[in-house]
Amino acid sequence: MTIKNAHQNVVKLLTPVFGKGEATQMARIVFEDVFSVTNFLRMEELTTPQLAKLDAIQSRLLAHEPVQYVVGMTYFYDLKFKVNSAVLIPRPETEELVDWILRDHSNQLNLRILDIGTGSGCIPITLKAKSPNYQVAALDVSPEALVVAKENARQNTVEIDFRELDILKKENWDQLPSYEIIVSNPPYIPMAEKSLMAINVLDHEPEIALFVSDKDSLIFYRTIVEFAKRHLVAGGWLYFETNEYNTTEVEALCFKAGFFDIEKQKDFQGKDRMVKARQRLV
Repeated sequence: MTIKNAHQNVVKLLTPVFGKGEATQMARIVFEDVFSVTNFLRMEELTTPQLAKLDAIQSRLLAHEPVQYVVGMTYFYDLKFKVNSAVLIPRPETEELVDWILRDHSNQLNLRILDIGTGSGCIPITLKAKSPNYQVAALDVSPEALVVAKENARQNTVEIDFRELDILKKENWDQLPSYEIIVSNPPYIPMAEKSLMAINVLDHEPEIALFVSDKDSLIFYRTIVEFAKRHLVAGGWLYFETNEYNTTEVEALCFKAGFFDIEKQKDFQGKDRMVKARQRLV
């Protein structure tokens, strides 16, 4: 089978399930990232092993496994990241959070930054890659996620201080120093909303990075605000990724804790998705 025919067949097979636009996008990612093909009209024949691989990929996609997991990688802020089911797939909204930090602190050197709940490591690795003078550390409770994050740091040739640590256990806090910036995209989806999630997310992305108890959906925000009060230097900054439904509550948590210069930011869809707040100066 030629590359042209194979590409057309993938789009045709996926379209009834995902729609023409998404099916075309998935086919592009597969052929570019797996087979290194960018011209989908080529008439060269795929080899028997390549056809077998493509058949396996199609089966995984039809089972609603995210295409990023199927190909084993994705791009974030123009950097390449390995991803698998141990970590969330980096989202465009998180790119906007990283961009906000970089724009706010473009003239500052040697900042000490901590990312809490790092997953794939996309936030700290990008900050370090774009501002090499930053001293960047990252935490995650999942050892499997840290394996991926460390590999991504090596792949992008940056040094990050990764630590396996549960931020909810306050007895761990003394292990950590002070920082100029603390950033987090924590879990915030109540368990009661699991049934509303897309099947590709629910069946394949790690629950530990998505869901929190219905009793306290803000537990990570509340805990990180308390941690930041102790571990941000005077005038330091706290950055959160939020969702459109909890942004106001996160702002209120920061205000109640004594932070000031509190600001929210909309994402590219016009939804409130980020909050920053500043530690008191004295």
